[in-house]
Amino acid sequence: MLDKFHDECGVVAVYGHPEAAKLAYLGLYALQHRGQESAGICTSDGATIHCRKSMGHVADIFTSAVLAELRGDLAIGHTRYSTAGDTVLLNAQPFSVACNKGRVAIAHNGNITNAAELRRDLERGGSIFQASSDTEVILHLLARSTERTLAGALRDALLQLEGAFSLVFLAEDRIIMARDPHGFRPLAVGEMEISGGRKCHVAASETCAFDLIGAAYLHDVDPG
Repeated sequence: MLDKFHDECGVVAVYGHPEAAKLAYLGLYALQHRGQESAGICTSDGATIHCRKSMGHVADIFTSAVLAELRGDLAIGHTRYSTAGDTVLLNAQPFSVACNKGRVAIAHNGNITNAAELRRDLERGGSIFQASSDTEVILHLLARSTERTLAGALRDALLQLEGAFSLVFLAEDRIIMARDPHGFRPLAVGEMEISGGRKCHVAASETCAFDLIGAAYLHDVDPG
């Protein structure tokens, strides 16, 4: 039972599609085998980040009515298999917060091996945690960074992490993707053409998600 590779959790991102939430849903549906505890999607319409997450399976959570409320052409999604933290709604991802870097959301796959140490240091400095997932540590490091740009603050946060991880990060106007320096956790990128000759970019933990989304496989995201 233990003699197999455990990837755990699935993440997906969609950039530049008018129905980004629906594509994220299809990607998560294909990745359901990576986690059956909870699922969530966050979208951005350029001004506001909209989020919906719940315990249970992707198809049960994201009805047509729910997807219609997730407006915007940017989306990230997550389906969870817990490796750190309790099986409760507070640990369901993506996490979405408002901080000094703006409104942001994050979905994460992997284990941060120094999360407990980082969390203790952050709590000593006054940080307040709501969840027990190590993903929340990343958001606190981001908010406390002295870097002035969002990308710089995220890079500063990631450089403090140890372990194996891949993540997708949503702001109001962008999506950022990252992997640990060794590239242990999978994350693939693809693209598809939409009306007007424009291109939509997608990312997922496995390329099986592209079969439902309809994107052509391109390459793995470079580690780090």
